[in-house]
Amino acid sequence: MNKPIRVMIVDDSAVVRAAFSEILKADPALSVLDMAVDPIFAMNKMTKEWPDVIVLDVDMPRMDGLTFLRKIMAERPTPTVICSSLAEKGSDLAFQAAELGAVEIIAKPKIGMKDFFTESAEMFREVIKAAAGADMRKVTALLRPDSQTIPLPPIGKRRDSPDGKKYIVMGASTGGTRALEVILTALPENTPGIAIVQHMPEGFTRKFAERLDKKSALNVREAQDGDELREGVCLIAPGNHHLQLREYKGKVIAEVRSGPRVNLHRPSVDVLFRSAARILGSAAVGVLLTGMGADGAAGMLEMKQNGARNIVQDEETSIVYGMPRSAWERGAAHASLPLQKIPGAILNASGFTQ
Repeated sequence: MNKPIRVMIVDDSAVVRAAFSEILKADPALSVLDMAVDPIFAMNKMTKEWPDVIVLDVDMPRMDGLTFLRKIMAERPTPTVICSSLAEKGSDLAFQAAELGAVEIIAKPKIGMKDFFTESAEMFREVIKAAAGADMRKVTALLRPDSQTIPLPPIGKRRDSPDGKKYIVMGASTGGTRALEVILTALPENTPGIAIVQHMPEGFTRKFAERLDKKSALNVREAQDGDELREGVCLIAPGNHHLQLREYKGKVIAEVRSGPRVNLHRPSVDVLFRSAARILGSAAVGVLLTGMGADGAAGMLEMKQNGARNIVQDEETSIVYGMPRSAWERGAAHASLPLQKIPGAILNASGFTQ
């Protein structure tokens, strides 16, 4: 039998430590190796037995989570899930941690734990399992300076297309924040409109969009209900809300809604992709990136059946080759490509000459 995934919880909140421990112990595939009130205690404990996954707060006394994460990544890169508050400081620190190699971000539950236990417990367990499956060699490879930027693909004029305008829909989960940065920073400002679902908690997607907006030539922002999807604009689904597309007076419009989780996720890639299949048909280009599970695979197949051109990230460059594998094995994609080749493939599928 496979051994349970051993988790170290590092958080200065006794309430959070107790809650996470109880949630993890409910799944026989997971075990709580130990808990620590701060990174200094954690390092002492880890000299005896090293965890498979670390759940790490970022704002703690004595030693902050970022300093601890730097030490871990230098000594023995380990899948790390950042647990952060929804406050401005907390979300900013969480993304700094992602840039240091953390593979997932979760929102720190508030003192009232009832909603977290009833709705988010299974999602939290799946996040830990996804992190455990992350290939840290690929994470550290993406952290190298030469992987941060790639040359902008040579762009010619857009080919005349009988389909008219093109639109791009993308989905990602574990490892997706880094993959999306690589792709979006390589695309020109006249790229067709992009809609993205990245599995991420409420409160973090706005900060994520702001960071990408500063780094790319595109206008990247968190989607609001009624936003038009148009050239040069990239809309990111708000955490805890589904993003769909609809047609209104000849325009493609974002529809932001609540609703039940789909494939354990809200937002769900399948929800976005299925709306693209219905609304866009052959005008869509679908992209499915790194992540655990199968969210997006069924929707991507519907897109292909309706004439869309689809791309998945290959196994070699995926931090977790779950979502792309599921889509590829269903025959939902036309190409499986390394991350660095996806921007050029998106532009080609969108009607640009190379």
